[in-house]
Amino acid sequence: MPRFEPNPVRRHAVISGASSGIGTATAIALAELGHPVTLGARRVQECETIAEKIRANGGSAFAHYLDVAQTDSVDEFVAAAENEFGPIEIAVSGAGDLEFGQAHAMDPERFLAQVQVHLVGAHRLVHRILPGMLERQRGDFVLIGSDCADSPRPRMGAYNAAKMGLEAMGRQMRMELEGTGVRSSIVRPGPTQTAMGWNAPQDDVAALLEDWAKWGFARHAYFLRASDIAAAVVAVVSAPRGAHLVLVEVQPEAPLRKDAQ
Repeated sequence: MPRFEPNPVRRHAVISGASSGIGTATAIALAELGHPVTLGARRVQECETIAEKIRANGGSAFAHYLDVAQTDSVDEFVAAAENEFGPIEIAVSGAGDLEFGQAHAMDPERFLAQVQVHLVGAHRLVHRILPGMLERQRGDFVLIGSDCADSPRPRMGAYNAAKMGLEAMGRQMRMELEGTGVRSSIVRPGPTQTAMGWNAPQDDVAALLEDWAKWGFARHAYFLRASDIAAAVVAVVSAPRGAHLVLVEVQPEAPLRKDAQ
């Protein structure tokens, strides 16, 4: 049977949604390992600021505008990234936003916009990047999922549906990519401290938390840090060839009980 060739020491990584939160933390973590990183988001100035910090710390980073809801933007982003650092070895699809609301109350166009970013936007990256990985018979494509895909929560608008679809696509890709040398993986965060959703009106958040508690979702108040999810991404893409971390779910550890021994 053919043996796997080791991955290159320096692997060009592209990250969507890199202007804040999990995307930023992932870009920094991969750059610290010596990988060149391309940061993409609509807030390109924030990406450039992060890229400057990475370069100041001795890393290699490039920022470029990216709107995953637009096919032309995805094509331009990938072309610019490959022109800067060469073929893409690692892709992390993390672009997204969150708008709270009941499913029946959300305007259909707003519902669609969420699906466009979380699900269809990820597919645009898959469609554009996977052919090169398949040709080289190696690569890691990491989808940032959500524990909402496994356990939907009330008042999450289109987020539950979009993340369920995203993780289903990731599982499908794993089957279709088996034997190609390309790994499709899902990193599934639990509650995480990011900017996503925190600009919602206070009344909306209060209603959401009340419903979460009623359905048993608010077991404790601890949240993950974005760097915790980045560490999971690093573990996935750093696995030696021949090993595949298919699904990594990360949950916040509960506070220590006073009666714990």
